[in-house]
Amino acid sequence: MRIYAQTPARRTWQQLGDAVLLGWCAGWVLVGTLLHGLIGELAGPGRALEGAGRDFSGSMAEVGATVGDVPVAGGALQAPFDSARGAGDALAAAGQAQQDVVARIAWWLAVVITLIPVGWALLRWIPHRARWMREAAAAGRVLDDLDLLALRALSRRSLTRVAAVHPEPGAAWRAGDPGVIAALARLELAELGLRPRVRVTGAG
Repeated sequence: MRIYAQTPARRTWQQLGDAVLLGWCAGWVLVGTLLHGLIGELAGPGRALEGAGRDFSGSMAEVGATVGDVPVAGGALQAPFDSARGAGDALAAAGQAQQDVVARIAWWLAVVITLIPVGWALLRWIPHRARWMREAAAAGRVLDDLDLLALRALSRRSLTRVAAVHPEPGAAWRAGDPGVIAALARLELAELGLRPRVRVTGAG
């Protein structure tokens, strides 16, 4: 399947469009990545909270283990420290939860910010390019059928361009005028950015 046109002008336009599309997509992926990183910075307080909670919990566990070794009253003395250790664990869990929320928000915002403009561009450009490739492939199979190409030009090209070929292009085509048929075929192929298999000559 042909990807680009044969004629320089049409091929350059297609290549430029593809390059712009790739640049556009890469740019928005970069924006999404930067946004993800910026929002991820909001998880800093959560990390600090988690670290403080874990440190506090670890300290209370050490102190509790120490006082728990005191004969007779060790168990009673250890209980408050165990409670404080639980508070430290809760503090660490809250810090982790805050980080998880920030991570989810950062991820979803980055995805949305990236997908909306990228999807819009792809939905506008890809069908256009795919339609051209199908048309070019079909035209490539009938390059020698100048009569068919001329008929297609009569039915699809602007009246201004068709009339420039001949004052009465329809009548000339029906009469089998080889010059008009060749010129119309050339007009249709030029619209697709293709060249005839052999040089066609004629009116226009």
